[in-house]
Amino acid sequence: MTVSLSAAHTHVLATRRAMVRLIPLMCAIYFMSYLDRTNVALAKAALNADLGISAAAFGLGAGIFFIGYALLEVPSNLLAHRIGPRRWIARIAVTWGALSSAMMFVQGEWSFYLLRVLLGIAEAGLFPALMYMVTLWFAPKDRGIAIGWIYIAPALALVIGNPIGGALMRMDGIGGLHGWQWMFLLEGLPSIVVGVILWFNLPERPRDARWLTRAEAESLETQALLPGHANAHEYGGHWVKALTRPTTILIGLIYFLNQVAFVGLVFFTPSIIQQMQITSPLTVGLLSSSVGIGFLAGVLILPRIHRKLDRDTYCLSLFTGGLILSSVAFTLIDDASARIALFTATSFFAGGVLPTYWAIAMKRLQGIEAAAGLAFINTLGLLGGFVGPFLFGLAEKASGLSSSGFFVIVAAAVLGLLLVPLLGMAINAEGGRPFANKPVIDGGEAL
Repeated sequence: MTVSLSAAHTHVLATRRAMVRLIPLMCAIYFMSYLDRTNVALAKAALNADLGISAAAFGLGAGIFFIGYALLEVPSNLLAHRIGPRRWIARIAVTWGALSSAMMFVQGEWSFYLLRVLLGIAEAGLFPALMYMVTLWFAPKDRGIAIGWIYIAPALALVIGNPIGGALMRMDGIGGLHGWQWMFLLEGLPSIVVGVILWFNLPERPRDARWLTRAEAESLETQALLPGHANAHEYGGHWVKALTRPTTILIGLIYFLNQVAFVGLVFFTPSIIQQMQITSPLTVGLLSSSVGIGFLAGVLILPRIHRKLDRDTYCLSLFTGGLILSSVAFTLIDDASARIALFTATSFFAGGVLPTYWAIAMKRLQGIEAAAGLAFINTLGLLGGFVGPFLFGLAEKASGLSSSGFFVIVAAAVLGLLLVPLLGMAINAEGGRPFANKPVIDGGEAL
């Protein structure tokens, strides 16, 4: 009993130390990636005025980023598993930082499409590589919290990035460049710097961390294992199984629908605010950060509710129901102040539920199955990231109002809610919760 208590205490201390050391680095890279993929939203009006890129073309270009990203997601994460996530993540950061800065050279619709596709290809595999690292470092019971902390990065990118981007847009005319050109240039270069920092400072596994004792590293690696998966990392021939599991497919489909709603909201919020007769780029950026504020609150609060209740499908239904209510309320209210508040509420549920998806998936995936399965789920989400802005663009083209995209959010959320009972049935068919949050003190080979 004393040994078990001592082992449990060692694991708690090691987990805390790992979160303090790792999460800031993982947040830094994800912050830059989200900033570089979404800053185009602030340039929507300027790209139309300067280059004649229409709302529908913008929606296609904003979403087409996710096509190249999605097509290479699974092979990219299998490479991360093979050569190590540290090298792969650093490579991704340097490549996409250079391409993000190259967005300043857009000349029209086709160059806009091309650079967005290349940016997606460059970034492919980043997020699932981060999620794969979570499976290497943290016990199942701690993963939802760890993922919630990582999701602080994109939330802060929306809170901080929109005002910064709005301020950079005011550099219009300096050096003969448009404001949007300055924004792309100055927000892409730091990604390269962060990539170099990660190359030298991001340990791939607990055993590689010089700031952990041997006992702490062994404790983290042992408890990161799922029961029955002690050697999952050694056998690559069964990774396809992760792609055909009903739970993996259903989580991916629900995530797809979430991303249709949430990514569309992120890319069109500045445009919706501009149609509230607000013309200052800085003010638009500041008000657009309401989405980031809601997202930030969601990823801090909802994972803790999920962990406390410990009921997967119930929490998914609860959070998705909140999304439906907030988005329906937006379509029924015309007051500008109330709509800003509803931006926050909608993103609270649409963004805050994301760690729950990954926590549920990670309970059923380990080793190379995790590398493949998590990438597959993210691939479906990325396809939703393409469909969402495209549908928002079509809705605006048909109605003349960017806010009509909220009907897309309502439809996607309702469909997602209908899939949750099917996910519950699939979980029960696989044996309920096969990889529960029970600590593993003895047994299992370290990853």
